[in-house]
Amino acid sequence: MPEPMPDGPALRLTARAAITSVADQDSFRELFPPDAEFRDTGSRPDGPLAWQGYAQSRARAEERTGERESVVCGTATVGGTRAVIVSFEFGFLGGSLGERTGDRLEAAHRHARDHRLPVVSLIATGGSRMQEGMRALVQLQRVARQSELTGAAGLARIAVLRDPTTGGGWATLGAGADLILALPGSQVGFAGSRVRPVDTDPAAYTAEAQLAAGAIDDVVRPEELREALALRLGLLAAAPGAVRPLTDGSTSAAPDPPGALGRSDLPATGWEAVSRARAPERPRADAYLDAYFTVRAPLRGDRCGGTDPGMLCGFGRHEGRTVAYAAQCGTATTPAGYRTAARLVRLAGRLGIPVLTLVDTPGAANGAEAERAGAGAAIADLFAAVATAPVPVTSLVIGEGGSGGALALASPDNLWATPDSYFSVIAPEQAAAILKRGKGEIRSTAEQLRLRPQDLVELGVARGIVTASHYD
Repeated sequence: MPEPMPDGPALRLTARAAITSVADQDSFRELFPPDAEFRDTGSRPDGPLAWQGYAQSRARAEERTGERESVVCGTATVGGTRAVIVSFEFGFLGGSLGERTGDRLEAAHRHARDHRLPVVSLIATGGSRMQEGMRALVQLQRVARQSELTGAAGLARIAVLRDPTTGGGWATLGAGADLILALPGSQVGFAGSRVRPVDTDPAAYTAEAQLAAGAIDDVVRPEELREALALRLGLLAAAPGAVRPLTDGSTSAAPDPPGALGRSDLPATGWEAVSRARAPERPRADAYLDAYFTVRAPLRGDRCGGTDPGMLCGFGRHEGRTVAYAAQCGTATTPAGYRTAARLVRLAGRLGIPVLTLVDTPGAANGAEAERAGAGAAIADLFAAVATAPVPVTSLVIGEGGSGGALALASPDNLWATPDSYFSVIAPEQAAAILKRGKGEIRSTAEQLRLRPQDLVELGVARGIVTASHYD
């Protein structure tokens, strides 16, 4: 392992050392060798602005790093999965983006699309190159377009945030990726340390803070990065890619619902169904996910400043194929939870990956904070994502199905239920209160709501009841 540079809080490797740290041995093949040129700058040695001394700065950067530009691009395998890798060289003018950087990044993404490969960006940059002025800044538009074209082609984009990841590099290849990993202690933020207000809390600009704010998916130690990246590439690159409908109109076979982990007998009354669903000993989402998947990789955060630990999202492997999952954990779902689930469903749809959802919530969070965070819009967005998903969605009610807050996560045509679950337009207590009934009438109200799993089947809402070994 190369020695880290001493001037950063996190492990700071050269571009090629960063590639070596994640790629399978001897698998990297550079797309653009050091002597490759994409843009003739001979007539303007100091760049488009004639910035005095820029040519000398570039020459010193080349001599110091052995690179001709601030990015190294190529193909490699990571855990056996082939990908295009873009690695930033921070030692070359702070990993800044200039015109020739844009040339290389565009060519790398074109190669990825031509060869149907995912893209991994190992980012360490201070932003756009000021010596090239607006000609450098507009490269962000170019890079963003190429990244979106790659995503629209059904190819996964994974970013690894090194130290530092700031400015336009963070706001395009970083924050715009499908999954985002970061090294511990890395500086991550749009504003670099030299341009922030003097009274700004520096902790807000760390990988750990971005994780807490829902902006990235995970913080991974350097010695665990290769394995973490290999897992995610193996799951996402194994997907069909750009959505291609099958003869029945779907894009791949719907995943089977998990077998029930709780009781197998059906509740006799509506109130018994509610009581069993609320029982603390009932199996929860994490137990179902552990039993269903052999491996999992989480997707976290709504990319809008929020997280919800009560909504588990990610990708896993079930019976040899990749399945996306969004699972409620029995708590009231927050707007961040709905937005994270919608993000998961849309990404799965673009990559051609079927979706499994586990429904288990007493309802949407309805406090003042949730309303200020846009609860209605977040729920509407998840309804829309599920309703328009180009991949099959299988849903299983494993506990409480509380009104629209639960229905937003449910498949409209492939919903199943476990024996210790219920689904209702409203909770029995709230229904009784609205109808001005006393507490003694809550149980009879539950019966009137017909919320038991067998009622859901009879009403045509659920396809069937899942037991431990078969579907009824």
